[in-house]
Amino acid sequence: MQKIAHVTMLVPSYDEGIAFYVGSLGFELVSDTDLGDGKRWVLVRPQGGGGSALLLAEAANDRQRARIGDQTGGRVGFFLFTEDFAADRARMVDNGVVFLEEPRTEAYGIVAVFKDPFGNTWDLLQPV
Repeated sequence: MQKIAHVTMLVPSYDEGIAFYVGSLGFELVSDTDLGDGKRWVLVRPQGGGGSALLLAEAANDRQRARIGDQTGGRVGFFLFTEDFAADRARMVDNGVVFLEEPRTEAYGIVAVFKDPFGNTWDLLQPV
């Protein structure tokens, strides 16, 4: 059996990444381990998600800094599933999360695109 364990998310700083993903989105901080030389192993994931996690990686050079917020070439690259779209969207808006559109109903569920403060676009999605 195989599974995707972590996906790297470039951020300007570890603390800014934690502030948004844990503070604004309500993700859990799974790990924040000092690796020395200013590097940390920072994992976050949705509360109760138990599956894949984001590995927050502080951009270390100009090439990496240029990719913050553009890791998918402008496409929605991340999909946050929910069982209660209305409640989660309201909580996120209260926490300063910026939605780029009003919720819409599609064949696959209720969805709205939001942006993290680094420029990445996400779907908040309650599947059918």
